[in-house]
Amino acid sequence: MQPSNDRQAQQREHADPEEAIRPMPLLAVGVTLAMVVFGVLYIFWSEPLEGSRFGDQRTVTDLAGPAAPAAGAAVDGKALFAAQCAACHQATGKGLPGVFPPLDGSEWVHGDTRVLANILLHGINGEITVAGTKYQGSMPAFSQLSDDELAGVATYIRSSWSNKAEAVTAELFAKERAASDRKTPFEGGAALQALSAQ
Repeated sequence: MQPSNDRQAQQREHADPEEAIRPMPLLAVGVTLAMVVFGVLYIFWSEPLEGSRFGDQRTVTDLAGPAAPAAGAAVDGKALFAAQCAACHQATGKGLPGVFPPLDGSEWVHGDTRVLANILLHGINGEITVAGTKYQGSMPAFSQLSDDELAGVATYIRSSWSNKAEAVTAELFAKERAASDRKTPFEGGAALQALSAQ
């Protein structure tokens, strides 16, 4: 009886562990190799940069945007208006009723060019009446723009929509910029009327 118990005990025990090299599964090797080959081919196929089949091929120069116009070059007033003014006054020049005044048909736009130049250079805070409607708000100054750029915007809004006024020159903006040491916006329409009376 004793020998059979020893035999049963031996059958219950596991084999001793041993070191062995287990190869990587062939599926993992295949997937890894396919990814490496695809990456190398993608790099070769996507060069040179002329092809646009493989994503965004814009260069740093493309992303830099349009260069500032050279001195004496024409300024695109419409593009400047779209970038600087249209968010409030809208692309139609109609503004937002009760919030932002219209530029289309505005007496401030087709009136005294000195007043318009000063509005763009210094901005406005407070109440202003435009086309018979009172507005209470704030318009920032755009003195960071060059005289040519300000003239381009002013000329665009004075000749667009139903406005048919003459162009504004960069010299006017240069003169008004030099003539005033104002650092704050105008206090509404009354201050602008006082400027017009000077």
